[in-house]
Parts: sequence; structure tokens; C-alpha cells
Amino acid sequence: MTGQTVLVTGATSGIGKATALGLAALGATVAITGRDRERTDGAVRDIRASVDGEVHAFVADLSSQSEVRRLADEVLTGLPRIDVLVNNVGGYWNTRHVTADALERTFALNHLAPFLLTNLLLQRLKQGPAARVVMVASNAQSMGRIDFDDLQGERAYSGARAYNQSKLANVMFAYELARRLQGTSVTANAVHPGLVSTGFGAEDPGRTQRLLVPLLRPFMKAPAKGAATSIHVASVAQLARVTGRYFADRQPRKSSPLSYDTAAAARLWQVSADLVGLPALT
Repeated sequence: MTGQTVLVTGATSGIGKATALGLAALGATVAITGRDRERTDGAVRDIRASVDGEVHAFVADLSSQSEVRRLADEVLTGLPRIDVLVNNVGGYWNTRHVTADALERTFALNHLAPFLLTNLLLQRLKQGPAARVVMVASNAQSMGRIDFDDLQGERAYSGARAYNQSKLANVMFAYELARRLQGTSVTANAVHPGLVSTGFGAEDPGRTQRLLVPLLRPFMKAPAKGAATSIHVASVAQLARVTGRYFADRQPRKSSPLSYDTAAAARLWQVSADLVGLPALT
């Protein structure tokens, strides 16, 4: 990937950091985002210590739309090209949290943030010969459904239900983006990293998570293995023109039957565009 520039969101630890490190090891110039300056700079130092390459840091809380827009402006100023955008940022909260934009935090961070950031960076991506958007989803998408009547969990909130919905939204966004980008140089795919041992969801865990994670941890993947599919989809030459697919264990897989509902995906795009203040069309 020498000569290519990659932006990985949510890359101060876990899968995101491992993805950035792996792509840097392949020769890419890497830029990472984090919401805390100290942790983000620390991750940059760690990557530079492991790989002799160019690494950039951007700091933003992507649950805030104004922060996403500021980040996009800084990225467009700081990076003359973007060959790969890995939308890795995400979170899980057992109880309902509201963002500065008065939106439910899981939906705002996991879906609306990558939706907005990708659209704001799309023209720069299109300028490259073969750019890629990689959405880090989860097999939780198979248990999700898009509740258009209660997207924000205002009537009834469940942390698991909100997370599952957001991961299905990730896959549907990747597929709809791929459809809208047909005929361009940009591809869009979604990936499932597997069950990975990280601090994911530790800020506000549910009772089941507190009980099960210690039991499952010995069987979980290390972050480097969890990042393998993201790295594969972001870098392998044979996938340069493959788009609108879902990958797990570096292989194309079938996603949830609901994820292939094109009418629902178009509706989700429109609702998302309205929520972030973007035109409906790319």
C-alpha cells in the first residue's frame, strides 16, 4: 500500500489501532482519529515505534455532528488524498444516552457519524484511482432491525437492540453507498471482525455483558486477528473493484436478509441525511 493514504476512525485502541498498525506495516500513510488527545497521540507513538511510516492524528468526538464536520474539514486540509476510509468507530451503552445533538448515542456514533463523515469525504475519495470505504459492522447485524418508528429508542430502549440496529444500519449503509457509487472509482463493503478481546462497551456494560465477557475472554480473538478482515478488505488488490459485499474471516458472506431490503436502505439513507442535514443524494 505504499503511496496510499488510509484514515481509520476510532483507532486509539483495540481493532481500530490494530487495523491502523497493520495497514501502516503494508506501507500506507495512516491517519487515525480518537476523542482524547493524549490517547490519540499515544497510539500514534505506538504505531510509529512499530512501523517506519507516516502517521497522522486527528481528535474529535464523533458522537457530535459538529465534531464530525470539523474533523472532515481538518482531514481535507491535512490529507491531499484518501485511498481508504475505515469507519471503525463505535460503542455500546446499556442505558440510553443522548448526544449534544439530542440523538440517542448508539445510533449517532455507530451509524450517523460514519454516514456523515463518509459523505463529507466522498469527493476526495472519488479523486483517487480506486478508493475504498470499509464499514466495520458486526454479526450483531443478524439480530438487528431498523425501527423507523423509534430509531432513537425514545419509546423503549435496550442497549442490545440499539447496538444490533446500528450494526444492521452499517451493513445497509455500505450496500446503499455501493449502489449509489456504481460507475465511480469508489467501493464500499462491510466487515465482521469476530468476537474480539477489547474494552468495548466497558463504559456502560449490561448485566449479561459483565457476567459473560470474563467467561468468553479466553476464547476471544486478539485485536490483531480481529483487524485481519478490515485490513484484507482495505488492501488486497483482488478486491479493488469488489463492492456491496459483507466479509467475515476475510471471506465474503451473506448478511441478514433484512440488509438486502433496498427500499428500507433507501429510506434509512433519507432519514439519516435529514438527521445530519445533508441532501438526500450523494
